[in-house]
Amino acid sequence: MKRLFFFGFFLFLLLPCLAQEWQTDLTLAQKLASQKDLPIVLVFQGSDWCAPCIKLDREIWSSNTFKSYAKDHFVMLKADFPKKKGNALPLEQQEKNRALAERYNQNGYFPYVVVMDKNGEVLGTTSYKKMDPKAYIHLLESFKS
Repeated sequence: MKRLFFFGFFLFLLLPCLAQEWQTDLTLAQKLASQKDLPIVLVFQGSDWCAPCIKLDREIWSSNTFKSYAKDHFVMLKADFPKKKGNALPLEQQEKNRALAERYNQNGYFPYVVVMDKNGEVLGTTSYKKMDPKAYIHLLESFKS
């Protein structure tokens, strides 16, 4: 029983280190990007209806490889557009996401990944690609050059 308790306690301490910290506010993301001198990766997704968005989340964003790399190399910003009533975001967040879409995703692509500098200048864009997390990281990094 003690072993189980210590194992659970260890996992409790370890999980925050592996968790992907997603921002949902551009101003805060820019502030963090300025403080850490990192680019921002803005992800437009439909978390409950867009099959490629769900694949991108499962195959890339949720992978330990991506999470451990991203925490020191990117500020992650999410603009989610769920359709199911049960997944509806607060109105304030919906407005923030709409403003992001007006500025960075006028064509309404999903998923759509925008890599930008701390000032919001677009460095490159991509979408779902069938590749492993290391290759996707390399793709995102290529926009920084």
